[in-house]
Amino acid sequence: MKHMLAETSTSSRMDAGERDRVSAVYLSEELGDLDEGANFLNRLSGAELEAACAAGSSCSFSKGEGVFFQGDQHNGIWLIEEGAVRTFYVGPSGREITLAYWTPGHFIGGPEVFGGGTHMWSADAQTDSRLLYLTGSSIRRLVDTIPSFAVCLINGLVAKGKCYSALVQMLGTRSVTERLAQLLIILGDTHGRQEGNRLLIERKITHEHLATIVGSTRQWVTMTLDKFQKKGLITIGRSQIRIENYEMLQSMAS
Repeated sequence: MKHMLAETSTSSRMDAGERDRVSAVYLSEELGDLDEGANFLNRLSGAELEAACAAGSSCSFSKGEGVFFQGDQHNGIWLIEEGAVRTFYVGPSGREITLAYWTPGHFIGGPEVFGGGTHMWSADAQTDSRLLYLTGSSIRRLVDTIPSFAVCLINGLVAKGKCYSALVQMLGTRSVTERLAQLLIILGDTHGRQEGNRLLIERKITHEHLATIVGSTRQWVTMTLDKFQKKGLITIGRSQIRIENYEMLQSMAS
């Protein structure tokens, strides 16, 4: 495989990306901003994109495999070509919080894109994934030779900054119950399927996953989901959640 991002024309890749996009997921009040950083390289011409891809190396990760780890030396960034990657932070006590789930078109490994320093969080593959790795020195050469690449990189970093700012705002200003309700709204909007008056969340996500996103425990999430179900807001299945009353759930998140 010679770098998937360079295999097709820019226009056809963008069209296919719009049709097949799977949104990133993280806590945010603005659902429209969730996927803002996707395809941040789209402003590059075909030749520029090919040059950027040729500067990187393709690598594959199996589901559950770590991409980089908190405390490791920063050496570059990874562009997600296929699959999904989670970024997460582990506190001194061992408690873990999921920062985001990233999908194709996004990059991971910032903010020190030129290398240096250490990673402030970790990343692992949530599905079998294919990534394009760009070293810090390669990125610096691309910035020096392709001005449009520098603009793309800035736009990508801006999107990341807004993501983590939104996360901090949610964690600092919303109750855990509000955060869980908002997360269900986000999952419904990004991964849901309309089924009559219901919204079916087909994404396989465990109570443990939900807990690490909203900053709580699995037991609390299970108890609160049960309360939501008794109120008629949701119905919980073995591998899915149905949102029964979107408006009421949305008001609970506000």
